[in-house]
Amino acid sequence: MNLEDQITELVLAAVKELYGADVPAKTLQIQKTRAGYEGNVTIVVFPLTRISRKSPETTAAEIGDYLVGNSGAVSRYNVVKGFLNLVVSPGTWIDLLNSINANNHFGETPAGAGSPLVMIEYSSPNTNKPLHLGHVRNNLLGWSLSRILAANGCKVVKTNIVNDRGIHICKSMLAWLKYGNGETPQSSGKKGDHLIGDYYVAFDAHYREEVKTLVAGGMDEETAKREAPLIKEAHEMLVRWERGDEQVRALWRRMNSWVYAGFDETYRMLGVSFDKIYYESETYLEGRGKVLEGLERGLFYRREDGSVWADLRDDGLDEKLLLRSDGTSVYMTQDIGTAKLRYEDYPIDKMIYVVGNEQNYHFQVLSILLDKLGFKWGKDLTHFSYGMVELPAGRMKSREGTVVDADDLMAEMIHRARSVADEAGKFADMSGEEKSDVARIVGLGALKYFILKVDARKNMLFNPEESIDFNGNTGPFIQYTYARIRSILRKAFASGTVIPETLDTGYLPTEKERELIQKLSEYPAVVCQAGADYSPSAIANYCYDLTKEFNRFYHDYSVLNAESTPALLFRLVLSANVAKVIKSAMGLLGIEVPERM
Repeated sequence: MNLEDQITELVLAAVKELYGADVPAKTLQIQKTRAGYEGNVTIVVFPLTRISRKSPETTAAEIGDYLVGNSGAVSRYNVVKGFLNLVVSPGTWIDLLNSINANNHFGETPAGAGSPLVMIEYSSPNTNKPLHLGHVRNNLLGWSLSRILAANGCKVVKTNIVNDRGIHICKSMLAWLKYGNGETPQSSGKKGDHLIGDYYVAFDAHYREEVKTLVAGGMDEETAKREAPLIKEAHEMLVRWERGDEQVRALWRRMNSWVYAGFDETYRMLGVSFDKIYYESETYLEGRGKVLEGLERGLFYRREDGSVWADLRDDGLDEKLLLRSDGTSVYMTQDIGTAKLRYEDYPIDKMIYVVGNEQNYHFQVLSILLDKLGFKWGKDLTHFSYGMVELPAGRMKSREGTVVDADDLMAEMIHRARSVADEAGKFADMSGEEKSDVARIVGLGALKYFILKVDARKNMLFNPEESIDFNGNTGPFIQYTYARIRSILRKAFASGTVIPETLDTGYLPTEKERELIQKLSEYPAVVCQAGADYSPSAIANYCYDLTKEFNRFYHDYSVLNAESTPALLFRLVLSANVAKVIKSAMGLLGIEVPERM
């Protein structure tokens, strides 16, 4: 039980005893005492005056007297208008630290038999190009959200939907046939996804030239874009794919296999994975079937040209195309098909889609359609909408070949981490292998933390130089603090000091030590709130605050050269638990912490 929960129980008991009333815990407003006032915890008394029928000052004083007289947890109090400031007793701080120390999974709740099953979809790449910076934010948010919900006792299934069909895929295939000369990942030494991405760019370059030539010959631009030979060939290839042409399908399978191998390598480096991967090539027909079923039930309607639509004007939206006049699917249809397969595969209680905010309207429509089609979680699906991420150089444009590549970005971050650490002398006593591993941990930690500390709903600018700083609100700052604590604990162990499992309550913690315990005790509530709000940034910013708090303490107090044995043992236990919570919190963000730096 954290400090806030303890105080809540005591105040509820006081209100019951003094005023004969049972009040819900949510009635209480409890906060950390503001700087400049004596106290550790403050109770906002105003909501209780309707029960006490007394002034805020009198109500606060009566509750304060009760807590001091009937609880060993509060040693004294003071009242400032309607605010009751409580000073927590020294023994309570030690008890609180002991309870944190005894819990190896402090802040995390394992899933049980009745836990809800939450499915989270993230990544959603196209098989015509590598993963880029936008995918990095998507994957990091999805992975972290899955860890946070699992820490809140949910059963989590992590899924990916791969966009492996459509005109964009045919563009890469056609360009490879025309310009590839049989090039493969093996012959070129390129990752498969990079190789295919090059041909997607090549298609666009040749297509632009064809359009330019047609326009120069007197054709208007829009007509030229439709009539250019390359785009017409690509559409013909798509038709052949849709009809199951074995030659086209064989090429499609071969080139996609190259891409999947490349994706897997990127995912491993990024530290994310999936429990189930779905493919649009396997879901679009399922979606078409569900749409036709809805058509028969009168949920949708067919226009004169044969296309099928949903009329959502009564739902405050508009009309939505579900099947084109030639019977082919649109993205909405494919999402319906994917939902059908997922619903058959898993007893989903909650479905979360991690997709950029440009798709907000799409998911409004999808939610309504799934509900109409009878999916129990359809109406309550969650679109975890996030903003765009940019580098200082500007927006990404994959068709022009200027995409901010995920592999290149991660390699650059690892290189930067190695360079900065070498310059600071932090790797001086490490072997080459250890330097490489720590550079990987720090470089990727810098990337992940910088992205996840920002509210997901906001657009953001990722600054590589700022992210790798060993000071400030960065991953390396937190990682370095963790490594420092681990070094302290190793030195204590080497000196023969045995860190106790339970501390004696006789030690009187200093103000900074009390503040650090109080910050530690907040962790379960932070994890809970981050789960309720779907907010990895809440975990990141708590972790930074905890790290700052520890460094303030460490600046003022020696651990290994403490003034007494009780102080030494207390500070070792306190430091060990700060490291434990940092490792747990960073783990919820998908970030490793090094034992040495």
